[in-house]
Amino acid sequence: MARKIIIDTDPGQDDAVAILLALASPELDILGITCVAGNVPLALTQRNARIICELAGRPDVPVFAGASRPMVRSLVTAEHVHGKTGLNGPELWEPGMPLRKEHAVDFIVKTLRTNRDGAVTLCVLGPLTNIALALIKAPDIAEHIHEIVLMGGGSFEGGNVTPAAEFNIYVDPHAAKVVFSAGIPLVVMPLDLTHQTLTTRDRVARFAGMGSKVGSFTAEMLGFFERFDMEKYGSAGAPLHDPNVIAYLLRPEIYGGREVNIEIETESMLTLGMTVVDWWRVSGRGANATFMREVDDHAFFNLLFERFESFVDS
Repeated sequence: MARKIIIDTDPGQDDAVAILLALASPELDILGITCVAGNVPLALTQRNARIICELAGRPDVPVFAGASRPMVRSLVTAEHVHGKTGLNGPELWEPGMPLRKEHAVDFIVKTLRTNRDGAVTLCVLGPLTNIALALIKAPDIAEHIHEIVLMGGGSFEGGNVTPAAEFNIYVDPHAAKVVFSAGIPLVVMPLDLTHQTLTTRDRVARFAGMGSKVGSFTAEMLGFFERFDMEKYGSAGAPLHDPNVIAYLLRPEIYGGREVNIEIETESMLTLGMTVVDWWRVSGRGANATFMREVDDHAFFNLLFERFESFVDS
């Protein structure tokens, strides 16, 4: 039986690759895609999610708009990385599939209350605002979530938007604090891991050579996306962050980490949004998450290539 998931996202080129991987994987039953402000404002993230669904030939997947700003802070976006559209690189279009009228938070609450067997996994690719608001509105849903797998945070690798903080957590640290303290099983894909999955030129060329709209679109997205991080880090490519969330559901054996305690800093302006990871278990606080630090990057990209080659133009 396919695993039921909700994808919560702020596309973003790497979010788009994650969504496409999920759409290409019959092991996953995507109940809905919920959008949040993050990489770009909400008006663009919900548009981009619908563009990706249409690209994949899946306009049947419902897309919902959620929070347009963080719970407490003003919105911080990342157009300098993703471009003004969030999906700079390929030529975009105005999607024809409709945006669902229901608010993303209401959809999350309703879906989890309907699936009370704990069968739904939340795959979170952006700031945790929608998830925190759902938990505040309906605390009872926490016990019905199978687990939350999220991209966010960092420890030994530091931050990517401040010296201490990773972008997704920094955008809404108060939401992250709600989620990390909710007692829900969490699997965290931090910068420590995602910086190992780099979009090298050869890998981007592999997507371009697939001869499909999805392959070409992906190569054009990644060609734009990687320029910022290659300049920033001096690396051979850009970290492909968010697809690790979906790849973990499909190939958990290629990942390694440990259960730790993670606390979210919300008070200090210097370290706001820092994920304080007790890797060495010195705090005495109980574990609340599995923090991943190892990935077989070749197996990760081979999974992407295998699944993306299943997209054929109609």
